[in-house]
Amino acid sequence: MAMEGSVIACQTPSDWNRQILFANAARKLVVVDFTAPWCGPCRAIAPLFSELAEKFPGVIFLRVDVNQLKRVAMDLEVETLPTFVFLMEGRVVDRIVGARKDELPKKVLLHMPKY
Repeated sequence: MAMEGSVIACQTPSDWNRQILFANAARKLVVVDFTAPWCGPCRAIAPLFSELAEKFPGVIFLRVDVNQLKRVAMDLEVETLPTFVFLMEGRVVDRIVGARKDELPKKVLLHMPKY
């Protein structure tokens, strides 16, 4: 299922559903990077997103190409790229619109479950 410490690319609806079902059952925070290959700011922030996946192995980091999973992007109201959506037990708990490198790690820390 979700591989700790790495970014998981969801390329099909079944990939997406499998990861979300796993995360919900495990009660893990999910951070989704909505991106596209043509998006310069998306490419610029991608290394930071990968670093965060390594730094926070208890969080599930997913990457979704909006061209591949248009329905998921529509359902989560993604209108600008990059957009980062934070999900907990199937609910959107926060979002960041734009390549805001300073804000991304702060939001991960804010929403991580505190056990």
